[in-house]
Amino acid sequence: MIRKANVQDIPKITAIFDQLHTEEELGHSTTGWLRGIYPTEDVAAAGVRAGDMIVVEEDGEVCAAARINQEQCEEYAQITWEFEAREEQVLVLHTLVVSPRTQGRGCARQILAHYEQEARDRNCTALRIDTNFRNQRARAMYRKYGYRESGVVDCDFNGIPNVQMVCLEKRVKNTF
Repeated sequence: MIRKANVQDIPKITAIFDQLHTEEELGHSTTGWLRGIYPTEDVAAAGVRAGDMIVVEEDGEVCAAARINQEQCEEYAQITWEFEAREEQVLVLHTLVVSPRTQGRGCARQILAHYEQEARDRNCTALRIDTNFRNQRARAMYRKYGYRESGVVDCDFNGIPNVQMVCLEKRVKNTF
């Protein structure tokens, strides 16, 4: 079940961040994120406060989360997007996380389907996402669901130095 996150979800979302940081530190995954820098509890709390954080809940457990809004980071201006759209026509997915304990159950797919439906509901014409160049798992998943890589921006991002930010996009279609 997908629902809007609430204050009680902040520690649960933060626990997923911590699990992913541990996986990164053990060399089991490569997100490019750094514990204590990004993402943190403040990221989860900000999303809940803004009302744009969603969670996937299964059997009472929060197994995935993401923010969905129209906030494009300044680095997006450096990309030549194939699907040009006015700001109000773009929907952005931020910080999609899935608990390592529940990977492979379709939680990310549920979030992407929700994201695309929300774009249709808001009459948006373009979907945009970014990820770290090193995050091959995310890049492959986005490609699988029809997102195209539009460019790479070298930057310091979310407090993490020397990031190669891969920007992806997809045209909003009538069905997922």
